[in-house]
Amino acid sequence: MGTDIDASVAEIEQAAFQLRRLWIKPQLLRRLREECEQGQGIQLSNLMVIYAICRQSEEHGDVTVGAVAEHLDVDPSTASRLVGHAIDGGFVSRQASPVDARRAHLQLTDAGRRIKQMADEFRRNFIRQLVADWAPEERTQFARLLRRFSDAAASIPIDQTGAGRLLEAAGPPADRPEDAPTAPGTERPHETTPR
Repeated sequence: MGTDIDASVAEIEQAAFQLRRLWIKPQLLRRLREECEQGQGIQLSNLMVIYAICRQSEEHGDVTVGAVAEHLDVDPSTASRLVGHAIDGGFVSRQASPVDARRAHLQLTDAGRRIKQMADEFRRNFIRQLVADWAPEERTQFARLLRRFSDAAASIPIDQTGAGRLLEAAGPPADRPEDAPTAPGTERPHETTPR
């Protein structure tokens, strides 16, 4: 099945993987850790929660653990654990929701807002360097297409069944039971090993 993938799709996939470096630059996390109050450590997961709360707050006002889970595309128990770590780190506070007292309302602390501002500044300066020699119209077009790509990635769910079949077909035969069905077109001839 991989052979029918357009070369440009493979190139986009590789580029998207490389973009993770904008978040996990060691220099960024090191600088943020230096700026944290003594005893506060910051992890990538803390940044993810900080950004999720900030975005959800801008869009909806009242931010819950469920909203963080939805934004990060994780299950509620994982989101609850990540939010708990961010609270322990002093980046997030939890209060009774002004809308519904049975729900917890999350917001950034002063430390959380400062960390977000510094991370934004670091990444934007880094991106500015990356596109410094691009023409203004190239930057504009790239920003438009990247936003379109990002919005599509966020709104189109992954076909779990299809993804499962692809991963199963890609695995070695020893990982599959003898009678397990294989994805169409991925059948392999039986191999015999010398005794």
